[in-house]
Amino acid sequence: MATCDECGEYENLPYQCKRCGQTFCAEHRLPENHDCPGLAEWDDPGGVFDSGFDESVEGGSGGGSRSGGASAGVVDQVKRRIDHETSTGGLISYFRNNATYAILAAIWVTFAAQLIVFWGLGARGLHDTLFVLQPDALGNVWTVITSVLSHSPVSLYHIIGNSVVILFFGPLVERAVGSKKFVAFFFASGIVAGLGHVLFAIATNAPLAGILGASGAGFAILGVLTVWRPNMQVLLFFVVPMKIKYLTWGIALISAVLVVQSLQAGGGGAAGGIAHLAHLIGFAIGLAFGKRNEGLARSAGGMGGVSMGGARGPRGPGGPGGPGGRF
Repeated sequence: MATCDECGEYENLPYQCKRCGQTFCAEHRLPENHDCPGLAEWDDPGGVFDSGFDESVEGGSGGGSRSGGASAGVVDQVKRRIDHETSTGGLISYFRNNATYAILAAIWVTFAAQLIVFWGLGARGLHDTLFVLQPDALGNVWTVITSVLSHSPVSLYHIIGNSVVILFFGPLVERAVGSKKFVAFFFASGIVAGLGHVLFAIATNAPLAGILGASGAGFAILGVLTVWRPNMQVLLFFVVPMKIKYLTWGIALISAVLVVQSLQAGGGGAAGGIAHLAHLIGFAIGLAFGKRNEGLARSAGGMGGVSMGGARGPRGPGGPGGPGGRF
């Protein structure tokens, strides 16, 4: 989701040029179609322009028709080679700049598996073993990752709320830092937030409860954008317009108050079945990550490669809506 830096058209699946770092639509993605300054500095990797064309036209009068065909062939060859040089090709090309959507797909596939185990098989113990990060079962090391993709099987609100945050705000971060770094950031923030909450509950002898959900990672994404674009307007519940900094800091304040109340009541930072401490940890990670990568975000042509100047900018539903479930 971005605008083409050449024609200004909105593009759902934009391309980022490796040579100039700008974002383009399909029509202008090739370097020669957007007058890429990198072409002037290209030292002909792989002999792209060493086509032997000059030798084919040295034959003189008899080579007129042959040179026309050779010229067209050379142009096609150059275009194919440039396309190869500016894209990954193959299956990987579908995930470049689309890691957010791959993560969302994984979340919903995991949710479908949860429903089968929890409701279809009625195996609630197996469900917890496979998908829930539990303080008394940290030996189930796979749950460190599966818990980030899992959500409460008894409520659609939990997964829909987190999906909305990831869908609308994840691409803005991914476009700026790149897909690989975004995936690492997403899972690292989700894992640290979940483990932090669980380990704190163990340290404070709080009642043991499992944790699951992508809320820690979702809050980390919001934290990054709070640093990069604090005045970006979002729509709370798709209706109420506000600056993202008011939304995120407001949620963080509420979560902090609830964590304090939970600790006073002997809890471990959770209240009402929501892991508020995990939210705060994720938000703090996002703030730190955003501060560390401010320069990278600016060089990507606006935060996340998206034109966000003035009071306008991408609008999306604010608030994680049911994050950080405790099951």
